[in-house]
Amino acid sequence: MVGRVELVAPEGVGEVAADTDLVALVADLLAPVDGDVVVVTSKVVAKAEGRVRAGDREALVDAETVRVVARRGPTRISRTRHGLTLAAAGVDASNVARGSVVPLPADPDASARALRAGLRERTGVNVGVVVTDTAGRAWREGQTDIAVGAAGLRVLDDHAGRVDGYGNELAVTAPAVADEIAGAAELAQGKLSGRPLVLLRGRADLVLPPDEDGAGARGLVRDPARDMFGYGAREAVVAALAAEVDPADLADGFGAPASPGDLADALARVLAVPVLVVEEAPEGRAAAPFHLSVHVPPAAGLERTLDALGRAFAWHWERTGPAEVRFVPGTP
Repeated sequence: MVGRVELVAPEGVGEVAADTDLVALVADLLAPVDGDVVVVTSKVVAKAEGRVRAGDREALVDAETVRVVARRGPTRISRTRHGLTLAAAGVDASNVARGSVVPLPADPDASARALRAGLRERTGVNVGVVVTDTAGRAWREGQTDIAVGAAGLRVLDDHAGRVDGYGNELAVTAPAVADEIAGAAELAQGKLSGRPLVLLRGRADLVLPPDEDGAGARGLVRDPARDMFGYGAREAVVAALAAEVDPADLADGFGAPASPGDLADALARVLAVPVLVVEEAPEGRAAAPFHLSVHVPPAAGLERTLDALGRAFAWHWERTGPAEVRFVPGTP
């Protein structure tokens, strides 16, 4: 195991623009060797790729947003087309000329691959590359840098199946090493120092062979079907109640269909009625292994409540009798 890591963030980067040769800049200032990890801020990459825009920041946030996850006053937490969840969809107006804004690179993983390949071609070295951006964290104050792009690096160090010093087998431990590298690099960079490039040395074990770029930072984006925090608390209530939510796309925000037991518990809690779990495929729905039969008489507002619960748990419902409704999973 490696017990020492070194980080160097040099001065002298200067202003980066669309005509900047980023490969030459990194090679000259960092002088990487085999096994190093090159860390570059997404702002520098976007500037070098000509992504700086003049004009309305909010309009650019709209353009970069796939779905608003949460909103508090003027603050928007957005899911971007990259799969990232970031304040203002990653659009930034700092460290750029007044009146200008800059979004994330169009494809941060592709940017990382291009930089890695360029360094390999120009200097002959095999390095890993991480492109970073700043993000907040649920449940925690403050921000830290995360990997939004990566190439030539194991971004996730899966410990499943390994055994700790006490003989316990690890099941879910998987350090997001690309994010850890991004956070460590930010300590060397500082926010206002003008040092957007960092060389990390000491973790050559994470760097992949020259012909392997790896999963990239995309490999750290959680599948929406397994995302337990697809909406903020208020937004989840509104989305569940809003009629415009598309039942065919419930996994985007609410995740995969909940287990029948979880839905049954929620129905019993909200409706104060007994819920019978019927574990058989409803007629015409052979792909669904079960449905929930709920005995509840018609009541004012009941259908809206069932709609909201169905959306939130990614199930569909239909009335099957005067005092019974049936729930089936929204997807097979």
